[in-house]
Amino acid sequence: MRKKSKACEQSLISQQNMKSVVAEAYRTLRTNMGFTEVDRLCRTILITSSHLEEGKSTTSANLAIVVAQAGQKVLLVDCDLRKPMQHRIFNVSNLMGLTSCLCQRQPLQEAVQPGPVENLDILTAGPLPPNPSEILSSEHTRAFWAGLKNRYDYILVDSPPVLAVADASILSSQVDGVLLVVNSGTTRVDHAKEAKEQLTKANAHIIGVVLNQFKIAKGKYQYYHYSSEASG
Repeated sequence: MRKKSKACEQSLISQQNMKSVVAEAYRTLRTNMGFTEVDRLCRTILITSSHLEEGKSTTSANLAIVVAQAGQKVLLVDCDLRKPMQHRIFNVSNLMGLTSCLCQRQPLQEAVQPGPVENLDILTAGPLPPNPSEILSSEHTRAFWAGLKNRYDYILVDSPPVLAVADASILSSQVDGVLLVVNSGTTRVDHAKEAKEQLTKANAHIIGVVLNQFKIAKGKYQYYHYSSEASG
């Protein structure tokens, strides 16, 4: 197994430093998710952003950890079939993964890998295909999510950015809810609005926005903030 980089270690702050401000913010996000829908339980949740490097993969990984720490059986799925990150963040193999299940009909139990905390499984992207959008829009993929609900309490899906490729919009209509990650220092407001509009057109159910790299306490800490979707 390859040596884990310092950046990857810092990405899993919910496991590495459970008492940190950021880890507590992820737990707050976990709690707030439970209050977003009174009559509709969101068990399959897509995490995306408008562009690259806005924190969606880090958010997906840490959210999966804190939900698992709360006693829920969680599967984290890397659906970025172009630039996958979860195998790097968790330092696990990517020889088999989602594409192995969807394209090669590999049994799920042979493709998933245990996460670093109890109750967490990881399904990496697997070998990258030449036609990600076609695979993700297939009926087989749609049926795949329903099958996962028989095994897990929550399925968290790390997807490509909304404005980069069509994949996130395709996936957004297949899950129960969508979290949109924005970076307080880099995400442009018009890009965030455009991403929201594109998801809405795809019939996505946006349950909230995660604002990361939001600095407080004179820049000493960085805080991940959650808010429910606002209209307009």
